[in-house]
Amino acid sequence: MPTAVAGVPPSKAQLSYRWIREQITNGHFTPGYRLVLSQIAGELGVSVVPVREAVRLLEAEGLVTFVKNVGAQVALVDEAEYIHTMQTLALVEGYATALAAPRLSPDTIAAAREVNDRMRACLDDFDPHRFTEMNREFHALLFDHCPNPHVQDLVGRGWSRLAALRDSIFGFVPGRPPASVAEHEEILRVIERGADTVEIELTARRHRTATLEAFLSARPGGTAQDAAGGAVTPDDDSIV
Repeated sequence: MPTAVAGVPPSKAQLSYRWIREQITNGHFTPGYRLVLSQIAGELGVSVVPVREAVRLLEAEGLVTFVKNVGAQVALVDEAEYIHTMQTLALVEGYATALAAPRLSPDTIAAAREVNDRMRACLDDFDPHRFTEMNREFHALLFDHCPNPHVQDLVGRGWSRLAALRDSIFGFVPGRPPASVAEHEEILRVIERGADTVEIELTARRHRTATLEAFLSARPGGTAQDAAGGAVTPDDDSIV
């Protein structure tokens, strides 16, 4: 992911990357959407070169694929990819949250709770996309304080891979959002009472695997046991 230097305007490649990525994560560019570089360049008022560089960066994140005789397109996220990403994210995000916990100020915890309150308030008139945005905001307030940049990078990559798929997942499992909000509050309570690192990590992990389990159980013939896949602990958790 390209990063800007303080005081230095972002490059054309960075601007192109951010714009294309936003179109993917907000659902405007759906899975399978063909990315015509010349059209994007015209939309942004730049040459094709920075757009091509941006697309390559998005390919490295798993958001874009190159198909023979077609070119670049928004990645089609299949079920196996979703399961594997969720299993991995359960591990790394749980650990990131646990490492971050001692560094979370009361103001940060209060901000996370305020986001979760907004998520609860939108349940009656549910908007999957808006709920997803607030969900990302909630978790970022926690794991962004992780002192290990490598773990943070792994978490960010996992969220990027899920970004184009997340709204449809909430549609498949409409009963999941209220449980997710309740689990968010439990994570905050565990952190507030100064629980040890292992307990915080497991609480955050169970939260993520719970969504995966709900998704798998909602499939025809599916069971929550499929969520473990040999990669996560028995109390695995799920997406939100």
